[in-house]
Amino acid sequence: MTGNDFPEVLHLAAFADGPGGGNMAGVVLDGAGLSDEHMQQCARELGYSETAFVTTALGSDRNVQIRYFSPGAEVPFCGHATVATAVALAEKYGPGAFSFATSVGEIVLETSASAHGMTASFTTVEPSVTELAPGGLDRLLALLGLSETALDPHYPAQQSFTGNTHPILTVRTKADLDGFSFDAAGLRTLMDEQGWAGTVTVMWLAGTTSSGTVEIESRNLFPVGDITEDPATGSAAASTGAYLRSIGTVAPPASLIIRQGRHVGRPCILQVTIPATGGITVSGTAAVVR
Repeated sequence: MTGNDFPEVLHLAAFADGPGGGNMAGVVLDGAGLSDEHMQQCARELGYSETAFVTTALGSDRNVQIRYFSPGAEVPFCGHATVATAVALAEKYGPGAFSFATSVGEIVLETSASAHGMTASFTTVEPSVTELAPGGLDRLLALLGLSETALDPHYPAQQSFTGNTHPILTVRTKADLDGFSFDAAGLRTLMDEQGWAGTVTVMWLAGTTSSGTVEIESRNLFPVGDITEDPATGSAAASTGAYLRSIGTVAPPASLIIRQGRHVGRPCILQVTIPATGGITVSGTAAVVR
């Protein structure tokens, strides 16, 4: 895209855990009038895992419609781009509450300024946790080069939805998390077949803090374009919270700290709050990087 056809794009790093961390998102605050093809081309040229477009102000600049595009296709929801967009809007209009109309429903957000920069929290739509399709686990493990014995038997493999559907695998050890590699093309084919619009989440439970917060490290596989793994995935973090609540591993209200991105050199940290019922809340920072 060139000239007047090119929208103004903000480049933000969301969920950074220190310098050089964070997941990059493109944010277009004035996406009104852009065609689907225009938005897709913009996302493809940026090459980030997702780019968010504010397409309509629904009565005010704090109540907007938003769409998300990966380099390959429109996606229903994206957590890190949601946080990035909320921070961009808060920088422009001031911190406080926002509401995003997405293709999966209304997402309620809160933004605030802190010593660490602008922080945003979003609460998802109503979650659902279901079984994997027959044969899906075997095919997934084969593509990851993992044996079923590498999985923690206390955490059954399931799929969790909080805007996107994420299959969730829990491995026994940090070595299992660090040691696997995967067939990106084969995984993309399986994800499309299964309707997994989000990432494939592989996690390891690192422990519990003295205050009762569960600490998790995860890898979120998302083969699209030049990307294979996502550094930080807000929708997967929310889906992880919904999954743990569903199988009874945590007693709400509960909190998680999820570390992600180490394996791709962009460390990230996501904070998750799990209520007894309803949507899951994910919090983190975002900052304009250029």
